[in-house]
Amino acid sequence: MPVARPRKSMMMVAALLAVAPLLTASDAPKRFTNPLLDSGADPWIVRDGSTYYYMHTLGDRLAIRATHDLTRLAQAEEVVVWRPAPTGPNARSIWAPELHRIDGKWYLYYTAADAQHDDDAHRGIFVLENASADPRQGQWIDRGQLKTQHTGIDGTTFAHGGKRYFVYSPYVGSDSVLAIVAMANPWTLKGPETIIARPDQPWERQGGRQILEGPEFLQGPKGDLFLSYSGSACWSDDYAIGLLHAPAGSDPMDASAWTKSPRPVIAKAPTASVHAPGHNGFFTSPSGEHWIVYHANPGPDMKCTPKRSPRMQRVTFSKDGRPVFAAPTGPDTPLAAPR
Repeated sequence: MPVARPRKSMMMVAALLAVAPLLTASDAPKRFTNPLLDSGADPWIVRDGSTYYYMHTLGDRLAIRATHDLTRLAQAEEVVVWRPAPTGPNARSIWAPELHRIDGKWYLYYTAADAQHDDDAHRGIFVLENASADPRQGQWIDRGQLKTQHTGIDGTTFAHGGKRYFVYSPYVGSDSVLAIVAMANPWTLKGPETIIARPDQPWERQGGRQILEGPEFLQGPKGDLFLSYSGSACWSDDYAIGLLHAPAGSDPMDASAWTKSPRPVIAKAPTASVHAPGHNGFFTSPSGEHWIVYHANPGPDMKCTPKRSPRMQRVTFSKDGRPVFAAPTGPDTPLAAPR
C-alpha cells in the first residue's frame, strides 16, 4: 500500500498536466499580426454590439465586411451595398468610407468626384442613410452632398456636449487643411466653418504637397478632445499620423483651443515593414479597449496604390489622459487581439 499511493498520485498529476495545456490554450487571448489584409487603403472599423463592421477604399463601390473576430477579417464576406451612377457629382473615385451609427440609423460618409472632372476642384463628401439594424441589408437612401464651404475630402462626424460636428479636409489655396462645422442633422451642416489646423510643420510638407487630411475624433478619459490626422502627400514614405488636442470643456469650433503635437504620433518604421502610415480611425472593443486602425505600405516607394494595407494596434492613455500610441508592428510581431 505505501507504494500504491505515490503511484496513484503520480498518475493523477500526469493527467492534470495533460489537460492543463488544453485549458491554457482555450483561455489564452487570440493573437494576430499586421497587416490584417493584403490590400485596403483608408480602413474604417466600427463596432455595434459584438459585431465589427469594416470598410476601405475600393474606388468604384462601397462594401462592408462584418465579423465578431477581427483576427479573421480576411475570411469575412465583402458585401457591396452601393454603386455610383455613371453620371453625376459622385460618380468617380469613391474614397474613404466611414460608417456611423447615429440615432438608431446607419450613415455612410464617403468622398467622390464628378463624372466629368476627377480632380480636386470637383471633389466632395456625400452621405447615405440606412434604417436597417444590419448595414449590409436594407435600403441605402442617398442624402446627397454635404454643403461644405470648400471642395474637399475625408469627412468624419462626432458628437460632443450634446452637439454634432463635421470635420473634413478642404482644399484652401495650395494647401489641404482641417476644418470643422456644426451639423443640424447627420446630412446637413449648420453655420460657418472654422479652420483648426494648417500644414505648418516640416513633416506635413513631404512629397511636394502641403497636406492635412483624414481627421478622426478621439475622446480622452478625462474629457480632453483629440483629432488625429494624416500629414504630407500619401505618395511620400514620410506620410504619417499627427494629433490635435483641445482641453476638456473646450468649444471644438474655437480654433485657438486646438494645439498640435510637434511630431507624428505614428510614423514609418522600416524595420517593421511599415512605410507611409496614415488615414486612421478609432474603435473600441467589447471590454472597452481603444484601438486604432490605419493603412501603410509594406515597402518603400509604393506610393498611393492598393498595396496599402490595414493594420491595427491598441491605444492606451497616460495618467494625464493623453493617448499613447505604440510603435507600428509588422508580420513578425504577434499582438493580442481586441477582447
